[in-house]
Amino acid sequence: MAIIRPFYAFRPKADLVEKIASPPYDVVTTDQARELARDNPYSFLHVVRPEIDLPPDTDPYSSAVYQKAAENLQGMIKNGYLIKDTKPSLFAYSQQRGAHVQTGIVACCSADEYDADVIKKHEKTRADKEEDRTRHIVATSAHTGPVFLMYRDVKMINDLVGKTCKENPLYHFTAPDGVIHTVHQISDSGSLKILIEQFAALENLYIADGHHRSAASSRARAEKRSANPNHKGDEEYNYFLAVLFPASSLKIMPYNRVVKDVRGLSVEELFRQIEKHFQIQEVKTPQADSKGRFCMYFKGKWRLLIDKPGEHPTDDPVMKLDANILQRYLLDPVLGIKDPRTDKRISFVGGIHGTKELERQVDEGKGEVAFLLHPAHTEDIMEVSDAGKVMPPKSTWFEPKLRSGLMVHIF
Repeated sequence: MAIIRPFYAFRPKADLVEKIASPPYDVVTTDQARELARDNPYSFLHVVRPEIDLPPDTDPYSSAVYQKAAENLQGMIKNGYLIKDTKPSLFAYSQQRGAHVQTGIVACCSADEYDADVIKKHEKTRADKEEDRTRHIVATSAHTGPVFLMYRDVKMINDLVGKTCKENPLYHFTAPDGVIHTVHQISDSGSLKILIEQFAALENLYIADGHHRSAASSRARAEKRSANPNHKGDEEYNYFLAVLFPASSLKIMPYNRVVKDVRGLSVEELFRQIEKHFQIQEVKTPQADSKGRFCMYFKGKWRLLIDKPGEHPTDDPVMKLDANILQRYLLDPVLGIKDPRTDKRISFVGGIHGTKELERQVDEGKGEVAFLLHPAHTEDIMEVSDAGKVMPPKSTWFEPKLRSGLMVHIF
């Protein structure tokens, strides 16, 4: 079963929501966060990136940073920027970028189910990033940024959410990046009962984005549990903040690659090696429009690379992923990128930045060759997760991103 739990949200006053809602902590650097929050004392970046309020030479992982996060969060509550709901609720949270709309349920999910793999993962986590978010959660006694979860569609959930979204919203605003955010509160007992029961019938939830936040929530729960001699299992720290989306509504963008050099290979030798596994065609317009089709930008020209069929198993959910095919048959044997997680010769560009960013980086000499990939599908992620395997690094770029500060779970 998949447990979802209504919660007493701390959330912005309606007239402050645009000033408070911020990008998530991990999509902006400290310098970017400092600039975005400049002259805006309401910005939730003061909580998720609290080092911006400390001297520039402050170690971002020092105790002072986490203490500042707690201080800033309590200050926002004390000053009335964030108010506590009077009854436990769920929320319908919609995001619209252009014609694309995705709507999820904001709820608290079970750390026990994360530990038991009812909430399935598809990425490995880094110890330093886990430690950072764990310390932030423990210091603030709060989940300040939601985990992005998905589930296989359920008609009754979709219907109820669709009906809810026709009512007057709690919040409706356009963020600086042009994404429209709309929030509806769900607090009536009938709707809550239906949603809780419908999710309980699901076998699994899947992490789309937020592996470090969910891992940190589990670790923080373990710390709180060991420090509480009267632990019962129903305390708020046993549940973490999440937004749960039906898989069919999500839009995944590719995570493209830029490689610093081609190891001194001549054009002829590079192409000869690539042609062992790919057909090469010169194209004017780059478009990786289906699985097994990649575009390569090299020497000022785009070329289409078509994966030769029958060279890799199709019954393995990882082996058939485009990111794995590119790595196994080109990046490793031809360009010498053995481990893309650690190799400094490769960098990654989210699909939101488009092909112009790939061209710019190569034309300016930041890389010698770039690769445009076809995006993975939500079903790919769920298949890999169900098989207990992990996606290749930087396989997915979910867009739009969830704003932080819209709903805070304090325990």
